Amino acid sequence: MAKIFLKKNEEHRIRTGHYWVFSNEIEKLEGTAETGELVELFDSKGTLLGTGFYNKSSLISVRLLEKSFKADISEYIKNSLLNAYQYRKSIYPNRNSYRLVFSESDYLPGLIVDKYNDTYVLQVYCAGMHLNISLVVNVLKDKLGALNIFTRNEPYFRKLEGLTEEDEVYLGSVGTEIISDGKLSYSIDFASSQKTGFYFDQCDNREFIHKITGGRSVLDIFSNSGGFGMHAVSAGAASVIFVDSSENEIENCRNNYSLNKLTSKAEYIVSDVFDYLEKSIAAGAKSDVVMIDPPAFAKSRKSIPTALKGYVKLNKLALGCINPGGYLVTSSCSYHIKEKEFIESVTKAAEKAGKNIQLIYKNGASLDHPQIPAMEETSYLKYLVFKVS
Repeated sequence: MAKIFLKKNEEHRIRTGHYWVFSNEIEKLEGTAETGELVELFDSKGTLLGTGFYNKSSLISVRLLEKSFKADISEYIKNSLLNAYQYRKSIYPNRNSYRLVFSESDYLPGLIVDKYNDTYVLQVYCAGMHLNISLVVNVLKDKLGALNIFTRNEPYFRKLEGLTEEDEVYLGSVGTEIISDGKLSYSIDFASSQKTGFYFDQCDNREFIHKITGGRSVLDIFSNSGGFGMHAVSAGAASVIFVDSSENEIENCRNNYSLNKLTSKAEYIVSDVFDYLEKSIAAGAKSDVVMIDPPAFAKSRKSIPTALKGYVKLNKLALGCINPGGYLVTSSCSYHIKEKEFIESVTKAAEKAGKNIQLIYKNGASLDHPQIPAMEETSYLKYLVFKVS
């Protein structure tokens, strides 16, 4: 196995628990290693720090495995997958659908696995994991009873690793599933859905809105499959309006609403969200609870200033559509936007909108998205709830 040595004083981040080694931190490579192969990592004094997957053409040159790794990658992948599965079963004993593997947070670098009953949807963003994907497939099939296994990758992240962009079907076929988040059901069509099919990271947060939506009118912005709005109705909301720019997602809202036999008044609107909010303000249309869950505004560090302006504008418009004594539920899934910055953007939005706000709840991603404390990259979702007056 080839050896990689870090430059002097570059080991601190690794020692504290970070799992990425960047190309500019490496002093030298001893031996030969091809992209995707395992290498040993040493500090500048020759002390072994760990073992990881090497990529000679990526900014992230080494993605480390958990320190307990010895030599058998097959056994390591099997144990890591089964440990991840046991954890999810312990926290969600009555669910069959959740994020099973959250990459480095489950010590399987660059691998995401979402479980939809017996269908497993993968995203693979590590060359070494791609090289060993058959080991992952075998565990899912032989140990967890998978009937369908396929990928739904984002091309941008595959390119960074020098991997092909085409998706793969490893077992079964790409079809549909009806899943439960513990309270409500969703019909997932993997051929037309976003990401892997469903946003599991907000499941626990959808539970919180049961506390604030009873008897109220609700506006679900960027509604996607309708999870937030449907949870509000299941908690007794008097009415809900679903708004999304995607006609397909609004159709999903309509179908899921019917699937759950919900009876409160519901409207379904295909519109650019900013346009809809501006027109609502002009018309004096207001709701008691406005929930906004947009896609990531900041895809890179250089886009942070523009993204923050976008969050201020979006939250200002949302605040303008809330009745006195109502609530703003707002999220950011941009890793590059920190919690403090996001709160500041909502505070600035409230100032511009002439509203007083009280932060009553904040959270991150659901429990099936564990975080590595030393890796900020594993903590990306910000979920805030404000009382508005």
